[in-house]
Amino acid sequence: MKLYYNPKSRAAISKWMLDECGAKYEIVPINFEKREHKTPEFLKINPAGKLPALVDGDARVFEGAAICMYIAEKYPEANLAPKPGSPERGRYLSLMVYSTSQLEPAMGDKLMKVETQPQRGWTDFETVLNVVEGELGKGPYLFGDWFTAADVMIGSMFIWMRMWGTKTGRPTIDAYVDRLLARPHCMKMGG
Repeated sequence: MKLYYNPKSRAAISKWMLDECGAKYEIVPINFEKREHKTPEFLKINPAGKLPALVDGDARVFEGAAICMYIAEKYPEANLAPKPGSPERGRYLSLMVYSTSQLEPAMGDKLMKVETQPQRGWTDFETVLNVVEGELGKGPYLFGDWFTAADVMIGSMFIWMRMWGTKTGRPTIDAYVDRLLARPHCMKMGG
């Protein structure tokens, strides 16, 4: 398995997931300055020319949530996802998609000080915080004591926010991020 990676990219999220699973994989470094992510060879893996990208034999997977779901299914012994057909599966899939369809763009608007326009398809950051707080409940993770790939995806967004030097101002979410940062395999960026 090969993870196409730059430490200053969202590929750090996929690496976190691989490490949580104890997966054996190879890092394929991608140099943005040399535009290695725009070469014809790389565009065969991810036609958008973005990271992350994962190759596993004949399978190619791109987009962070897709990679995390793929890895969770490939390593069921890591127990990072509810099994298909289980009652928790729908909520899990919803949170995985929510991380990139709602949380990430709303957080981007907040960090860039841009007013969220309803026609853009996502909600405002305060609503996102309310949703995540509700889903987190008493924690410590989104599924109680069970750490899942949904924590990797949702948590990585808030970790990224911390890297920008900002906390949410919500004690429940900020304590959640502290717990995630204390995990031995937690995402590291920029190194």
